[in-house]
Amino acid sequence: MQHVGYLGPRGTFSEEALLTQVDLRSHELVPYGSFSEIFDALQSNAIDRGFVAIENSIEGTVLPNLDSLIFNYSFLIQREVVLPIHQQLLGLETASLSEVTTIYSYPHASAQCRNFLAQTFTDIEVVATNSTAQAAEFVAERGDPSCAAIAPLTNASLHGLKILARDIEDFSNNQTRFVLLARDTIPEPSGNDKTSIVCFQLADRPGSLMGIVESFARRSLNLTKLESRPTKRVIGEYCFVIDFEGHVTDPVIIECLRELVQESNRIKFLGSYPASERISTSDLATSASAALEGLDTTIEWITQLRQHSNRVQ
Repeated sequence: MQHVGYLGPRGTFSEEALLTQVDLRSHELVPYGSFSEIFDALQSNAIDRGFVAIENSIEGTVLPNLDSLIFNYSFLIQREVVLPIHQQLLGLETASLSEVTTIYSYPHASAQCRNFLAQTFTDIEVVATNSTAQAAEFVAERGDPSCAAIAPLTNASLHGLKILARDIEDFSNNQTRFVLLARDTIPEPSGNDKTSIVCFQLADRPGSLMGIVESFARRSLNLTKLESRPTKRVIGEYCFVIDFEGHVTDPVIIECLRELVQESNRIKFLGSYPASERISTSDLATSASAALEGLDTTIEWITQLRQHSNRVQ
């Protein structure tokens, strides 16, 4: 039996996502108070696997976790898990929405609900906690009807709280991507894999980023993510986090990575692992069709922009 660390306490989205993985339910699931504690526990061999959030469809990358993978640790991603996220505003059974003055939650979660908070409250204090479940736990323990928590639905029954507002996230398709980490394991190819790397440019020259992208394009390797992060050495110096389809054992990917290194790039390998889902070709065809339909609108917009520029001059 392995020990798998996740962000606790009970009732977090991390726990909910972890429990969707049938093979991991039989292992010892160990809750930690913060993501940084999970990284440290995996590094010290206190756990065999770590499960952390890495990206949200509204708020984007969970930067502390990504930076930990880039700069502080040498872990490998084992799989990704994408979970639909619905945020609830929870309060005491005696509370009402109108009397809430303080809301507790994990910063990434409260940020997913900006529109709701702005439209519902004129003067609200949002207090950061280490997790959404901790926020719900705190509200229940404090017993103050003016306090509420943004947290998953399961916390209502776990802590005896009432739902003051349901599904308050800004967009209905809110999703969070989690990754399972290990110290030194690369999963076997599954047939639907993704590879993640970090590319550090050893020389800053015009067109260097284009050269990186072209290395993938020439081999028809589909990029699913391209993100820049400061190297934390000098201002204006960046590395690039790249996710793309395929497994590192594929000859075409080996060839691509070899070329990147030969072109004065240092590569940090973050893992090849089963992808959660793949965009269907029908979706791509629909997107292409929509782009063509919008061509006339784009040309009109450029014409108006030029006219405006002439007026300004």
